[in-house]
Amino acid sequence: MTFAEIVQDSFLKSVLTASSEARGKCMDLIDLAERSAIASSQTLPTDIKLDLSQQQRLLNSNLASLRHASRESIFEVRETKQSTSEARQEIDRLHLQLQNLYYEERHLRGEISACESYDHQYQQLPLIPLENFLEVQPEHSHDDEKSLMFARISYELAEREVMEQQRQSLLKTKQSLVADNKKRKDDLASLDKDLETFIDVRSVDCNISTALS
Repeated sequence: MTFAEIVQDSFLKSVLTASSEARGKCMDLIDLAERSAIASSQTLPTDIKLDLSQQQRLLNSNLASLRHASRESIFEVRETKQSTSEARQEIDRLHLQLQNLYYEERHLRGEISACESYDHQYQQLPLIPLENFLEVQPEHSHDDEKSLMFARISYELAEREVMEQQRQSLLKTKQSLVADNKKRKDDLASLDKDLETFIDVRSVDCNISTALS
């Protein structure tokens, strides 16, 4: 496989073409010199001089094209290096951003796992069994877990508020009964004292009547 078949870039192909033409002109000049048996003391014929001059001009033209292509290739290499450096920086930036996203994802997964395994206080509430709750609140039988738990807690709160009202009512009744019992005890104690006083007075009266008789 030749270089022309390997290289696909149009600019590089033009450089290879100019190089090949310059090489060809050099080979032509060497071949012409060898065929003319040029010596240091030998005078060249006019036609040979013209041919050599023409070949040299063509060679200079090819060399100029080759030098121009070389300069252009240098500039293109610099631009390619610059664009490659910028692309590498962009890739490094994206890679760093991706790593940060991985770290953030791992952190968030850890937080989610911690939340899912957290022993929430509401889970320790002494709620009525689920079966009993659905018997009294069948409209919640198709709720999701979150809605169902909220409904159970709301139901438990309402029931406890009713029970607290009943407790307060019973407490007031108890306090009223205690006060009433205390009043009756005080009345009975006062009655006992009056009765004892009356008995003592009757006993004295009886003793006096007996003495007078």
